[in-house]
Amino acid sequence: MTKVKYYYDPDTLSYREVENTKRVFFSRFFVSVISFGLAMIIGFVVFSNFFETPKEKALKRELEFLRFNENLHSKRISQFETVLEDLQERDNAIYRTFFELNPIPEEQRITGFGGVNRYKSLDDFKDSEMVKDITVNVDILSKRLVIQSKSLDEIVRIAENKEDLLAAIPAIQPVKTQDLTRMASGYGMRRDPFTKAWKKHNGMDFTAPRGTPIYASGPGKIIRADAASSGYGKHVRIDHGFGYITLYAHMSKYNVRKGQKVKRGDIIGFVGNTGRSRGPHLHYEVHKNKTKINPINFYYGDLSPAEFEKMQKAAQVEGQSMD
Repeated sequence: MTKVKYYYDPDTLSYREVENTKRVFFSRFFVSVISFGLAMIIGFVVFSNFFETPKEKALKRELEFLRFNENLHSKRISQFETVLEDLQERDNAIYRTFFELNPIPEEQRITGFGGVNRYKSLDDFKDSEMVKDITVNVDILSKRLVIQSKSLDEIVRIAENKEDLLAAIPAIQPVKTQDLTRMASGYGMRRDPFTKAWKKHNGMDFTAPRGTPIYASGPGKIIRADAASSGYGKHVRIDHGFGYITLYAHMSKYNVRKGQKVKRGDIIGFVGNTGRSRGPHLHYEVHKNKTKINPINFYYGDLSPAEFEKMQKAAQVEGQSMD
């Protein structure tokens, strides 16, 4: 016999019999099942956040190791780049300059790494961006190392002829300091003495009395000794080899002839006022591979540091040239 249950009804102030129907039973049952399911789901989520499966732990360790190595390789690549940049700077500023070689532009050192996506094959890998960054940096570093290696090979080949090169370079002042009235004009933009317009002055003017000796600034062969070049008057040109040619203009007379070989310090002529000139002086030029360059960089053979500094300051004055 089913036991009857009662409950107190405050509305009627009496006890009423509890209805134990199937609907009430199943509704309570489903409520219990749903509550249990929610509890299981919540428990699983909480468990997953605090505990990992062996496979998840292995994958996590693998990812951490990969990222650790990526940071390590990035630091090493950065260190290599710092060393290489220092070597490249010295290569351009010292080694190549000393041997009159053009600096290697940065565009040439990294050329070939723009435009087409050459790393597209790495896109499908996990952490592909990280892999691509390392690959790109290594490729650029490798290319720069190859170019730097070739540059140093070139310098070594030229250094083997260093003794002959240094002997050939025009290295002394063509008019002795004690013979100068003054260093009239330097290399650069100067006022033309006739037109008063600004124009490029491709040499240095040394004012000295007529008849002052002019000396060969380096050994070589006389390739011209004539007055057939416009504006220069009586002038001499010496081929020193290695692409160097020096020019001595406005002479009063020659002391050499075409085809003659001379040594550094030989008297090749005398100061004059021939050609397009405002007064007795020597106009002196240095050409390297058919390009006119500043002669002031070639007086290390007979000027003291103090004399060179004094001449450099005088040459920088933007006044009027003598021719």
